[in-house]
Amino acid sequence: MNNKYLKAAAPVVVLALGFGVVQIMSASKPAPEKKEEEQRLVSLMYSEAREQAVHLAVSTQGEVRAHTEIDLTPEVSGRIVAISDNFAEGAGFEPGETLIRLDDADYQLAVARAKAGVEQAEVLLLQARAAAGIKRQQWLDLNPNREPTPLQVNQPQVEEAEANLSSAQAELANAERNLARTRIKLPYRGRVALRNVGVGQYVTASTTLGRVFATDRVEVRLPLTDTQLQELSLPMGFVAGKKNPGPQVTLSAQVGSRQHQWQGRIVRTQAAIDQQTRQIYAVAEVSDPYGKGASDGVPLAVGLFVTAEAEGVQERQAVVMPREALRNADKVYVVNKDNRLDIRTVDVLSTSENRVVVAAGVTDGERVVTSAVANAVDGMEVQPITHLARN
Repeated sequence: MNNKYLKAAAPVVVLALGFGVVQIMSASKPAPEKKEEEQRLVSLMYSEAREQAVHLAVSTQGEVRAHTEIDLTPEVSGRIVAISDNFAEGAGFEPGETLIRLDDADYQLAVARAKAGVEQAEVLLLQARAAAGIKRQQWLDLNPNREPTPLQVNQPQVEEAEANLSSAQAELANAERNLARTRIKLPYRGRVALRNVGVGQYVTASTTLGRVFATDRVEVRLPLTDTQLQELSLPMGFVAGKKNPGPQVTLSAQVGSRQHQWQGRIVRTQAAIDQQTRQIYAVAEVSDPYGKGASDGVPLAVGLFVTAEAEGVQERQAVVMPREALRNADKVYVVNKDNRLDIRTVDVLSTSENRVVVAAGVTDGERVVTSAVANAVDGMEVQPITHLARN
């Protein structure tokens, strides 16, 4: 009986002894070392800020306006018998081109009558002078040593005939001028903004035929602050002349899918401060905006809203950095000597497409971040990996 119990318990004892040996060996084995995960640094591109002498760019905005724009009205009355194809909204016309022609039959008749009046007055003058000559000769025959009075030689009659001739000639000139006015034209190259009439319509001197503007030049009214005036060295009441033609200005605007630029000059400034905006307005002009002054064939059209930039004439020391370094209008990320991020607030003097100029906040030689930074935190450790070329 005992032998049966022993045989049954033997396997259990062996298993228990084996498990105990395994536990002892596991306990005596050294524990594996835990590896600490290294912090992954953010890699940033940077450029060195540089202090240098700069001319600050003055930036402002304005709307393009025609230098000359008028409501076209006739000087005489009549029925419209013809309208040029160039007198249509958006079309251009040349100096002296007939845009509208009025019925001139009555004015032709007035010219013919005036010519007849001139011829009649000329005949009467010849007769008066002949009669005066006869009177003078008769007087001298009877009074060889005495000078006749004007009345004795019909001088008043001669002067009256001369006056009548002058009046007839004036009537002829007026009739011819009115006849010419039936052909409505303008002395400059321009474009039609609005057309109000059609063929067959009767018009008078008070009828507005349309609205036109000259295209020899356009102007842009630009608001400027006192500081911007100083940068451009422009006094109040400035008018451009040969000695000072005014600062150059670059006008830009998005037309279609492209950005276009036009070149002009500031030709004058107002002599008073605008009471509402407390700013001073300067006027920039662009010559031949629909011709040679166009940008790749795109004219500086009237009504276009443009951005204007002019380079200042005063030189000053400032810190210059790439435009990509400026964030949120007045923030710059600087990598300090410990490779930590320092978020700075800067005093921006000027910005352009390629650079930003600051007066304070960053010093010469400091590393400014030019790449995008997600979730930037002041004091975070970073890895500057690239040094961009100086701007």
